[in-house]
Amino acid sequence: MKNQVRRQQEGHKERFMEDYILGIEKVWKLFIKFSIPAIVSMTVTGLQTIIDGIFLGNFVGANAMASINMAAPFVSLIFGFIMIITIGGMSSIGRDLGAGNVERAQSSFNTCQVFLVVSGILMGLIGFFGSEQIARALGANDVLIQGVAQYIRTLAIFVPILSFAVFLGMFTRLIGKPNLFLKSSIVSIMVNVVLNYVFIKKMQLGTLGAGLATGLCFTTSCVIVGYPFVQKKSPLKLFRGKADFKTLGPMLYNGSSEGISSVAAATAAFVFNTAFMKVAGEVGVSAFTAVNYVAQLGMMTIFGISSGIGAIISYNYGAKNHDRVKAIMKLAILTSTAIGIGLFLILSIFNRQLIALFLSQNEEVLVMASNGAKLLPLPSYLMALILFTQATLPL
Repeated sequence: MKNQVRRQQEGHKERFMEDYILGIEKVWKLFIKFSIPAIVSMTVTGLQTIIDGIFLGNFVGANAMASINMAAPFVSLIFGFIMIITIGGMSSIGRDLGAGNVERAQSSFNTCQVFLVVSGILMGLIGFFGSEQIARALGANDVLIQGVAQYIRTLAIFVPILSFAVFLGMFTRLIGKPNLFLKSSIVSIMVNVVLNYVFIKKMQLGTLGAGLATGLCFTTSCVIVGYPFVQKKSPLKLFRGKADFKTLGPMLYNGSSEGISSVAAATAAFVFNTAFMKVAGEVGVSAFTAVNYVAQLGMMTIFGISSGIGAIISYNYGAKNHDRVKAIMKLAILTSTAIGIGLFLILSIFNRQLIALFLSQNEEVLVMASNGAKLLPLPSYLMALILFTQATLPL
């Protein structure tokens, strides 16, 4: 009986390996199939808080938009923590799937989920009950303190759900469904726009409405990307198998570069916010917020490429298809360079028009932000390349 079960399991692994496109599809086709949806989905994910800023900047005021940016370091740390286990987990689990070790991959996948639940609840509690202290620590003055604290407190409620939305969204690529995260991202951004319109323009809830809209849009995304992981055919399933916390350390180590990047981004945002607050007050912070939004769009595009090819690289690395790994890396670097040049030109020429999306009615902030944006393209591209390298190296 045991031999029969073992033969069935081995047969399932073999059929899974034969049918799995990451190891047999042409590299350029995989790149298009996985990277384009990843670019769009990562850009759309980055747009969630930017949409909050657009509605707040146009319907509430520059100070409300500045409040979102003052909270950005805390939000960056949350996303960084999520990406540590996500990137590290994808690398480890992708290698196991490539080697045909589906049982071990499921165990590691379950370990990631348990870790996300516990850490998500802890981060949510810290953000909810310590929102004002965090806002003060991030440099919010008496004008911005309530808006910053309210945004942090509201978003903190959704941290566990937000964690799984990003985690499962990226893992859909490992189970051969690269378009699902894209579809969920498009649906979620539509939900975010509608809810921001209702909560901010109609109900005048300010940063509370922005936090609710973002939290609920990630909830929508989580439901969509979570569905395949409860199906029988999926090689990875939600909360199935036994968690093996011996695998947690290596996964966290592999994804640690992402954590360092998030700490660096949070530190940079804190330093800039503090400096602009001292030099130009809320106007300076508002201008930096608009410039920072434009920078995020460029960086998320290139990071989307690294996110898209991560599953391809880890799977083929585990399957010892090293020529395929080299080919996909070469293609990704060339594409990233071309995109970077295009973004450089767009941001250099049309920076004022892009910034006007956020603050069309505040000429003082618009002029300050436009002048600052002239220095933006090259540093943003270099930062994006660093993110690309860090996201693709943990093998």
